[in-house]
Amino acid sequence: MEWNLNQMMQWPALGIPLERWLLAMLCLFGLLVLRRYLNHILHAWINKLARKTRTRVDDILLEAAEKPASWFILIVGILLTIHVLQPPEMLLPALNAADTFARIAAIITAIWFLWRMVNGLGVHFSERAKRTDSPLDDQLIPFVVKTIRIFLVITAVLVVAQNMGYSISGLLASLGIGGIAVAMAAKDTVANVFGSIMILIDRPFTVGDWIKTDEFEGVVEDVGFRSTRIRTFAKTLVNVPNSRLANMVIDNIDAMPKRRIKMRIGISYATTTEQMQAAIDGIEAILRRHPGVDQEYSLVKFDEFEDSALSIFLYYFSASTVWEEYLQVRQEVNMQIMQLLESLGVEFAFPSRSLYIESMPGALSHG
Repeated sequence: MEWNLNQMMQWPALGIPLERWLLAMLCLFGLLVLRRYLNHILHAWINKLARKTRTRVDDILLEAAEKPASWFILIVGILLTIHVLQPPEMLLPALNAADTFARIAAIITAIWFLWRMVNGLGVHFSERAKRTDSPLDDQLIPFVVKTIRIFLVITAVLVVAQNMGYSISGLLASLGIGGIAVAMAAKDTVANVFGSIMILIDRPFTVGDWIKTDEFEGVVEDVGFRSTRIRTFAKTLVNVPNSRLANMVIDNIDAMPKRRIKMRIGISYATTTEQMQAAIDGIEAILRRHPGVDQEYSLVKFDEFEDSALSIFLYYFSASTVWEEYLQVRQEVNMQIMQLLESLGVEFAFPSRSLYIESMPGALSHG
């Protein structure tokens, strides 16, 4: 029997003409070649763009997408090849199974990409967290990464089950009821975890900072998932739930660039105008000369006639925010002011009262 080319092209295998087999193989081969070179070209091009940016996030996304993208192209190629074959009706169940398999493979590939991306970002942010003073972010980042991984696995199982024809509505309803029960039981813990996240994001303080609120004042010793430990100046240890701390008005004393000194000096009413002017000029000179006084802004003013004193108002800042150094500056300035006033013959005022007695005429004549 002689076979010509047309007869060979029409020769069926599994009920599919040879020409469609050849076309399908050509499509598959083309996609495999495209997969190899497209990955190479895109990898080089995206890497070139990523090197122009300062952040490592785009490099992490590229690395996470490289292998899943390669497998995704392969899955699409196989699915396209099957559809090019156009199998007969007796093979339609196989075609439906291939479609289902392709959808499941695509879902798994997408979850794989997200898994790799989460891992890469987790490593990146963990390295950044090691450069901070707070240990909270060192603990929080692995916790968040593990939580997202669990969520991805659950999502993958549910979506795959649904694509395989299983009903997940009952399971979701059960999970919903169970989730409500767990949420009610653990609402305080969840609130504290979110409080920890807000403290980590906003960074109102770090470990070692001196902070002050309406309820307590002290130095932060540790920031945990549930609470923050603060050592008060009475040496007691205060544990504050992070959910409460995140909603408090916090005054971070150590965040000041300099410390304010505000005071009044009361001198005697026997002080003359010349002595008052000399005292003001001398105090201004003391503040200008002292190396521990910030020179950006200061005030020395005679501003009040008080009941028992002439009041001089002082307003200035110490250059150091360290408590002991701040007190040392304040002490040295006060000592120099005392020496100045002593040299000028000016006395400090103290509370006093003058009593005037006026005798009435004839008041003593009846003795």
